[in-house]
Amino acid sequence: MKLPLKYIALLVILSLTGVFAYQAYWLTNLYRTQRSQMERNIREAMRMSDYNEMIVRVRRLQNDSSVQTEVTVSTGYDNERAFTKTHTIRSVRQGDSTRISIWERDASDTARTPQAALQANMASILFEKKNSTAELASNFQQGLHAGMDLLNEPDFAVFDSLLRRELHRIGIDAPYRLMYLHRGSSVDSSYTFTDTLAVEGTAGYRPSPQAVTYSYSYDMHGHWNYLLILEPTESLVLAQMAGILTASALILAILGLSFGFLIRTLLRQKTLEEMTSDFTNNITHELKTPIAVAYAASDALLNFDSGTDPAKRARYLRICQEQLRRLSGLVEQILGMSMERRKTFRLHPETFTPQEVIAPLIEQHKLKADKPAGITLRIEPENLTVYADRTHFSNIVSNLLDNSVKYSPGEAQIDITCREDNGWFVLSVRDQGIGIPHDKLRHIFDKFYRVPTGNLHDTKGYGLGLYYVKALTEKHGGTVEVRSEPGRGSEFTIKLRMKN
Repeated sequence: MKLPLKYIALLVILSLTGVFAYQAYWLTNLYRTQRSQMERNIREAMRMSDYNEMIVRVRRLQNDSSVQTEVTVSTGYDNERAFTKTHTIRSVRQGDSTRISIWERDASDTARTPQAALQANMASILFEKKNSTAELASNFQQGLHAGMDLLNEPDFAVFDSLLRRELHRIGIDAPYRLMYLHRGSSVDSSYTFTDTLAVEGTAGYRPSPQAVTYSYSYDMHGHWNYLLILEPTESLVLAQMAGILTASALILAILGLSFGFLIRTLLRQKTLEEMTSDFTNNITHELKTPIAVAYAASDALLNFDSGTDPAKRARYLRICQEQLRRLSGLVEQILGMSMERRKTFRLHPETFTPQEVIAPLIEQHKLKADKPAGITLRIEPENLTVYADRTHFSNIVSNLLDNSVKYSPGEAQIDITCREDNGWFVLSVRDQGIGIPHDKLRHIFDKFYRVPTGNLHDTKGYGLGLYYVKALTEKHGGTVEVRSEPGRGSEFTIKLRMKN
């Protein structure tokens, strides 16, 4: 069953819409995921910068022997038994240097609930049981802070430098502002306060109203905070997705062009099918008419004693001859179209004067025209020659004259001009007929195409004449152009390369 074109087009449009919608949904979810990952990376960068800042302070202790202390961290539990792993970080003064020692020991303890704790000189912090390694690591880092901060206060400048490096590592080189805050309250909690201890960041940067703030607290009670202010990360996320977005846009463009080409091809096939159908109807009518007239004339000669009357006999024979000539012309054009497409098709060009071909054609068209026809020929210079296939050149001119006569209301006024223009032979056929609408000009050389005239079919044809003109002119290496104004007539111009 042949599916109508409108249903095929609808299926194609629905399919394309579905692909576009899914692609948009996928890209939107990817963007949201990337954005969430970016925010997690920023917070992780702050945490890692804080950890690395503590490592820097530990290394500084190697050069500072004025303090002796011990920090012990005990953590661990499992499903079968309780245990304690003790990591000891000890700073011991040895002469002019400080020795930093780190070691681990295990101690079984089944008598009490497992717990994690950090102990330091003048500080002790108990870790609650945590459900994830990340939570345990976070509290462990906060516990280290409690011990390390007794030895040496955090270095905000080092943290800023480390954070800048971490942000660059995750692809963020945007301007930012970094603040070091201390939040607290009175003993009776009657009022709270926030002190800004230090500010760093990109010089000259002033956060916009849309800027996003990221907070990181390195103590368990949230009193000590690093505050990072950045512009929204949408542009950064889109920049990271540039490759995917470009590939997606390219794929969608290719799909759109492919589906568009498919629809265009289907429409052209439909148009071609309609034109072929019209051609079949028209050519059938055109072929039947001369056959029927010639048959009627010959029948009259044979069966009604018309052959005994010389005048009638001559009249009927003339009718038969005219109709057979007309039929021969139709067949010749159809065969010409068939031959034009064959690879073995060859032109046989020769040099001749346009006068010897065009003058007889003018007389023929005046005689066969069913209306008065005034056709003038002007050749400049008089000895002008053309290099072309004589037969096909004659058919090209004949087609142009035939159209000019057919589409001229009342008396046909046609001017033919032949001239030379920079090594080109130029043939111009101008009429004062009904003209061609501007939006139809680009189709008139298409095979089987006829300019629509509504429901009127005063002029018979089958849409091969101008196609033949264009095809054979191009076979000669020439060009054909048309200028037309509705109601004012048309002018067809043929250009053929002259023989040197």
